[in-house]
Amino acid sequence: MLGGMYERGGTAGESVNHAQGRSEHPGPGWERLRWAELAARIGDPAVPQGLYPCYRCFPSSKAAGIRPGFVEWPAEGSLDRPTWDQPMRFLAAHSPQGADTPCLASYNPIIALDFEKGQVRSGRLGDAQSLFDNPDILCTPSNLWAADRSWVICTDYDLWGTKVCGSHLLIEALLADPEIEAVRLPWTR
Repeated sequence: MLGGMYERGGTAGESVNHAQGRSEHPGPGWERLRWAELAARIGDPAVPQGLYPCYRCFPSSKAAGIRPGFVEWPAEGSLDRPTWDQPMRFLAAHSPQGADTPCLASYNPIIALDFEKGQVRSGRLGDAQSLFDNPDILCTPSNLWAADRSWVICTDYDLWGTKVCGSHLLIEALLADPEIEAVRLPWTR
């Protein structure tokens, strides 16, 4: 799944987001910019062969006239709210206990800025959306997985997206959904 990015219109103010940590819609005048749309506009692949989604994507953006401050790139190591919320319904649909599926979540200490105590939480999948709103930790979980290990999502600290591993049916459902921006990285199989 690819992290959310936004494009600024002519009168948009400065973004409220930071390069790392969870991010929200940047504010008035900003519109969601889909990876495929930007890729088609500037002629780059959404995710170049051999790379994961990261700052090295869209190398032609500067030459294509994308000026600094006019695109809100995805946060590294954390998801924006829509990208965090959207897959939860798919995970529930592909888990034997649905929303009641026992889950664990862990936070990367580099982003959570807490090296002293473990940041592993347990609960139900149906409550996972609330992890976005945790006021004590400024990022989404780095890992969220079903206790039965039927699926796992992983947001690496320096990526602009999240890796999803699970059943063939789960992966195909995510790839087919028109709202979720997901790509299969064939070189990672």
